[in-house]
Formats: sequence, C-alpha cells, structure tokens
Amino acid sequence: MEKKCLDCGDVIHGRTDKKFCSDQCRNNYNNRLNRDTNNFVRNVHGLLRKNRRILADLYDEGRHRIHKDALFALGYNFSFFTHVIETSEGEKYQYCFEYGYRETDKDFIELKYNSKYLTYQ
Repeated sequence: MEKKCLDCGDVIHGRTDKKFCSDQCRNNYNNRLNRDTNNFVRNVHGLLRKNRRILADLYDEGRHRIHKDALFALGYNFSFFTHVIETSEGEKYQYCFEYGYRETDKDFIELKYNSKYLTYQ
C-alpha cells in the first residue's frame, strides 16, 4: 500500500513512517494548521509594539504627562499592555514593555520609563 503526502497527496518514497514527500510540504502543512493562532499572536504583538512606540515617542520628547484623550488620538489602545506594577505607595502603572503609565487626576496620564526591563540575563 502506497502512502500519500498529507499536504500534496503525492506518493511518499523512503522510510515507512514518513508523512510528507518533502520539507516544503511539511512546512506548508504545519503553517496551514497554525495560521489562525499565528495571526492572533502577530496581531496582538503588533498592537503592543504600536503602544510601546507611542509611549516611547512621547517620553523621548520630554512629555511625561499627557491627557488621556491625546494619547487615544495618537492611536493608543488602552486594552493592550504587557504587565502591571503596583508601587509601595499603591500607585498602579500599566506597562507596555519598559514604558509605563498611570492615570492621575482629571484624566491625565503620567508616563514612566523603567530601564530594568532592558537587561536580559
């Protein structure tokens, strides 16, 4: 009985436990299986990178306090952040990688930079 490739359907030659006729067919098959998951991760990562870029640009311009509406107008998505840190004073900062923010009075945002996250050991 001839075995057929799971991707293209061609006859497989060689080992009896082979499932694919070539590396290209194996890659095509696995990429097709993982496409939905990979797209979701890629989209979330893109949103996180965009948020980080917005915070970094504002911080690097010397703007450490900005109105929440202005941040929203720049395209910042408040639903996506990497982690939350609560200070000993009880202030909660939402971080997007090494750039963070917290809401202060009257819908203003205070930006913060934490270089601790840049050292990978």
